[in-house]
Amino acid sequence: MAEKEFQNPIDPDKITQNPHSLEYPHHAGSALIQPEDRGKIKGRALSAMEHQTDMQLSQIYEQMQLLAEQAKKLQDRKKISEFIYQSEMRFEPLINHVYHLYVKGNGQYLLSMIAPNQWGRSKNDFNFMATIKLLADHTWDVLEKNDDFI
Repeated sequence: MAEKEFQNPIDPDKITQNPHSLEYPHHAGSALIQPEDRGKIKGRALSAMEHQTDMQLSQIYEQMQLLAEQAKKLQDRKKISEFIYQSEMRFEPLINHVYHLYVKGNGQYLLSMIAPNQWGRSKNDFNFMATIKLLADHTWDVLEKNDDFI
């Protein structure tokens, strides 16, 4: 009896000599391969991007607020310096010394070394405006001020 030649019933165009190169499982024990959900991947990436950019925008906003506060303080120092340099001074102010600004009854400003609580009975018709310190750049730092002043 002559052996019959084996004929594979599977179409040769649908098989491969290298099954490891297939992009789909080729037998029951193969690893499970699931297609990627591109919508889910894009959704996660978009969510992460939004979170990151929101965090960076909030940091920039905080920096802007800090810069705005610093600009306001500089502007106030400039205004106060203008008031002081237009006021009556009977001495030369020294850097890093504390002085007091008053408004006299006639509306003119007066720079004094005497604090509001040091006038005693000789207090004239002066309204306290601010306690200030001369800085090295010849602007004035406000240590304490009357709520009506600037």
